[in-house]
Order: sequence, then structure tokens, then C-alpha cells
Amino acid sequence: MPEVHVPGDVQNRAVGYDDDAGYVARCQQGDTEAFAVLVKRRQKQMINIAYRMIGDYDDSCDIVQDAFLAAFRAIGKFRGDARFSTWLCGIVLNRVKTHLAQQAIRLRREGASFDDPMKSGDRGLLNGLCSLEESVVERIEQQERDAKVQECISRLEDEQREVLVLRDMQELSYEDIVVVLKLPEGTVKSRLFRARNALKDCLQRVFGELK
Repeated sequence: MPEVHVPGDVQNRAVGYDDDAGYVARCQQGDTEAFAVLVKRRQKQMINIAYRMIGDYDDSCDIVQDAFLAAFRAIGKFRGDARFSTWLCGIVLNRVKTHLAQQAIRLRREGASFDDPMKSGDRGLLNGLCSLEESVVERIEQQERDAKVQECISRLEDEQREVLVLRDMQELSYEDIVVVLKLPEGTVKSRLFRARNALKDCLQRVFGELK
């Protein structure tokens, strides 16, 4: 039987290959330009994750900037047990959770309803981070349908929203989500099931009202 050739990129993905690893290694050796490349490669993904979680573009930019700075400062401790993007995603989500907790406290103090719609050190490494992606979010905000989808996503419980964003929007594997959220795979799948149902119910109500 003839040998079947597997393309290198497919084979690498199958074994969890990290295509950021070379830049990470260079950064760990003190190459700040390598980290700038990592920012460029991963900024869109991380901003999208933060934006889908909190529904505010400016706050998402701030969160991702802080996450990249934290990653830069901790890059020497990164051992490659997970892909760099997975590790970075965990940092972003930790900051998202802190932001949401602070927002909840502020809303309680101000007496606002949780049903109200959300408002849309070495920082030289991150110059232009948000401006590069601004057109992407502007197009999203201009589309009423996508805005309604985001509204429903924002209304999900935090733990449901994060698994939905990671799995269905960012297409992370269950293995990566387990690493990011530090949860058993069964818990991830259970939350995802509930999140999908809740999102479906919300969309049916929202788009039913638009007819």
C-alpha cells in the first residue's frame, strides 16, 4: 500500500504544533521585536474574544493591551505546556473576568439594571493595537443583525458566554478550552450545551420582534 503523505501544516496541527514557538523563544532571549510580531499575529483574535465577552470595544482594547503587557513580563516563565495563543487567551479571560466583576460592583452602586445594554509601562510594543482593528468592529456595529447577536451573547451568564466564545466563535479545541478555563471537559461541554440553548432562545425572541 503506498504511503500517504500528510502535509506538514496538517501534521503539526494534529500534534499541537505551536507556530508562535519560534517568536516566543526569541522573545525569551530578549528580542522585543519578536514580541511585537506575536502582538501583530494574535491581536485580532484576542480583541475579538474580549469584545464578544464584554461588548465594549474600547474596554476590550484596554484589556488586551494589559494582557499583552502581562504576557511580555511573564514570557520568561512560559514553558510551552500549551500553545502560546492558548496561554495568552487565559490571560485575556482572567482580565475580562476582573473587568466584569468590577463592572458588576459599579452597576450595583449606581443602581443600574443588569439588563441594560452594554456600551459599545512598555506600551510602545502595543502602539496601534486597537486602531488596526477598529474597522473590523465598526463593520460589526453597522450591521443590525450582528448587533442583535452580540446583545444576546452579552446576556448569557459569564461562564456560558466564555465557552461559547472560545468554542463556537474562536473554534478552539475542547483540549485548549480545558487548559484555558481549567475545567473538566465534561463541564465545558455541559456549559456549552446550555449556552447554545440560551443563545438560540434569545435570538428567536429578538429576531421574532423584528419581523
